[in-house]
Amino acid sequence: MKSLSLHQLYKACVLKDLPFKTTRQLEPLAEIVGQNRAQEAVRFALAMPHSGYNVYAVGRNGLGKRTMMLRYLEHHVDTEHSSHDWCYVANFEEPRIPKLLRLPAGKGNALKQDMERLMGRLMKMIPQTFDSDSFLERSEQLKNEYGKKQEDELEKVANQAKRKKVSLTVTTPGGYRLVAMNGEEPHTAESFQALSDEERDKFEESINKLEKKLRQALRKLADWEQEYAEKQQALNQETLEGISGHQLDELIAKYKDLPEVVAYFEAVRQDLADSLDIFLEDNEEQAAIAYASLDKKMPRRYLVNVLVHQKTDEVPVVVEDNPTYHNLFGYVENVTYKGTVFTDFSLIRPGSLHRANGGYLLMDAIKVLEQPFVWDGLKRALRSKSIQINSLEREMTLSGTISIEPEAVPLDVKIVLFGDRETWMLLQDYDPEFAELFRVTADFENEMYRTDDSQLLYAKFIASLVSEKDLLHCNNKAVARIIEYSARMADHQDRLSLHAADIANLLRESDFWARQAGARLIQDIHVERALESAKYRSSRIRDQFYDAIRDGSTLVSTEGTCVGQVNALSVLSTGGFEFGLSNRITATCYYGDGAVMDIERDVKLGGNIHSKGVMILSSWLAAHFAVNDPMHLSASLTFEQNYGEVDGDSASLAELCALVSALSGLPVRQDLAITGSVNQFGEVQPIGGVNEKVEGFFHTCQLKGGLTGSQGVVLPATNVQNLMLDSEVVQAVRKDQFAVYSVSRAEEAITLLLGKPAGRADTKGRYPKQSVFGIIQQRLEKMREHERQEHSRDDQKDPSIH
Repeated sequence: MKSLSLHQLYKACVLKDLPFKTTRQLEPLAEIVGQNRAQEAVRFALAMPHSGYNVYAVGRNGLGKRTMMLRYLEHHVDTEHSSHDWCYVANFEEPRIPKLLRLPAGKGNALKQDMERLMGRLMKMIPQTFDSDSFLERSEQLKNEYGKKQEDELEKVANQAKRKKVSLTVTTPGGYRLVAMNGEEPHTAESFQALSDEERDKFEESINKLEKKLRQALRKLADWEQEYAEKQQALNQETLEGISGHQLDELIAKYKDLPEVVAYFEAVRQDLADSLDIFLEDNEEQAAIAYASLDKKMPRRYLVNVLVHQKTDEVPVVVEDNPTYHNLFGYVENVTYKGTVFTDFSLIRPGSLHRANGGYLLMDAIKVLEQPFVWDGLKRALRSKSIQINSLEREMTLSGTISIEPEAVPLDVKIVLFGDRETWMLLQDYDPEFAELFRVTADFENEMYRTDDSQLLYAKFIASLVSEKDLLHCNNKAVARIIEYSARMADHQDRLSLHAADIANLLRESDFWARQAGARLIQDIHVERALESAKYRSSRIRDQFYDAIRDGSTLVSTEGTCVGQVNALSVLSTGGFEFGLSNRITATCYYGDGAVMDIERDVKLGGNIHSKGVMILSSWLAAHFAVNDPMHLSASLTFEQNYGEVDGDSASLAELCALVSALSGLPVRQDLAITGSVNQFGEVQPIGGVNEKVEGFFHTCQLKGGLTGSQGVVLPATNVQNLMLDSEVVQAVRKDQFAVYSVSRAEEAITLLLGKPAGRADTKGRYPKQSVFGIIQQRLEKMREHERQEHSRDDQKDPSIH
């Protein structure tokens, strides 16, 4: 059998396919390379005006899901949407329910500043005006006028009482008393008792009549008091109107296109007169609360709390890295003053949903699901299309403190969740609302096809990473080496990995080594240095395994032959670094019922897939050697020096060769290692980690006395397309020091390892005598003949047996 040629072991990137000298000549990509399917899903979801078309971006970390989304939104965002500023202002009629104002983008801060300027003027002018001589004179005149009317009315009643010898006296403020007089002095109990019955009756009658008149007078006084208060209020309002009216009119004219704001200004005009004492009294509490909540010292009643301020009319795109309940939905702060917890509308704080309202909110699905109450709150907001600010304490019913209930903010947002496939499937299975709210799945590819066009596209992708990360530019050889590394990551000669994070890391590290060397461009030697450095940093565990091979602790043969012993190959992964190792598989056979004992399975070290592979071997053996007669040879299989769990069926071809060697008694070449899976018909199936496996045996050969020229690896023919071997292995093959063989059937592998043709059955089911299968067939026939002779002897000794 011929070994594989050099071009089959490594598909190099030809420089003529890259028509540029450096990445400086390339236009950086606006899109993420190779994600057309995901991009189409995003385009569809963002263009769909109906609710429920939120996006779940599926793919493993590092594929550039977030970068793609941000770039896409940057270039394709729907500018027809208009963003808004959102403000909370006082509700003078119902203070616990602050009013919400929606303004065009950029107007929120203007409104806030206008109100601050207005209040700043009023705080100076109101005390001055209400303390001026003209106002005090008018107020005093009004007061005196009503005082005179009240006095005259009471004087009239007092004079009437005097004529009846009754005195009207004031006892407490608002309290009056009618007393019978004895000359100049009021009657005492004794003197009043000394009067005749007629005189006493006369006094009582007079006092009853006077009481009625007094009550009538007091009612007039109360009406006049109310009238006075109303006139004083009207005076205050007139005075205030003189100070603030024209300023409020100017603001109303300025915001005339916004009816909600105009209504608010009218409410302020009305409330100023009712809340005049705020301006006239130096309120220590207000000042303390303003200081504690980092606000300006101005009447909090007239603050404008700008919840969301958009600097431009662009559609907001918000990335929330920490989606806690408060960070997402907003919250109401509290201020403690003299042991009392205080809050008002000016302490309402926005969340990411508020900032992204009218645009797009990007979050990590796992982080959203980890936070208490967030997932339910998010679904509730999307269903109701509104954001209700509730404190988490109230949500958990832990706090009974007085709080405010701000008007809900209308919600119009597209949510993009980034997550892995497992989380997506769990949500699909366990949350019936998920499919209704996230109707679009953007499925990100791990790989793309490798063609001349896609290589150039990949080069532009590298150029965009270089520009984005502010790195040195790459020459075409460096780009070619990165493309080859990408194919190695994809485990396929005709595929390129789309794991953007790995490529970005390689570029950063290559940039570091280029700068260390004082180079102006990243060259292929710098990329190679970065790859070697990364491998060295991660390979401590691998080197410990290699030490065990070098000092003989791990038994491996790379020369000679041995019956029932095969070098199989496995892949180990340690924190993202994968490497191949050689494993010795041994098989023994003995007289039995034809069963294959899998020692790994029996001691519970074999996984399900491994056990399945061994059962397939048993079927293959039975189909070849026990179709018509029982097979009197049993066998046992094991991985030598294995003390951990074994899974996967990639060693089933090696196990098959070990079994065939044990059954035939023919020795197996120890200078070859083999990997591959096999089916019941003897067809060799592809396996994973083929590059690491080949390199693992190559390094084992180096450690066990060096390369002899006859050593090599046998692998499935379907895995040839996955080969992107290390340059050291390719060089050894070029010098005929190592070889790689491909097989498509088990018979080819047996022929290669045992040095004899496996053999093909004729029409009668007979294999050639000198073939491997022929030797096994003859051995089994001898055993069957021996079995028949034994039965015949037993029958002659005891005829009653039948």
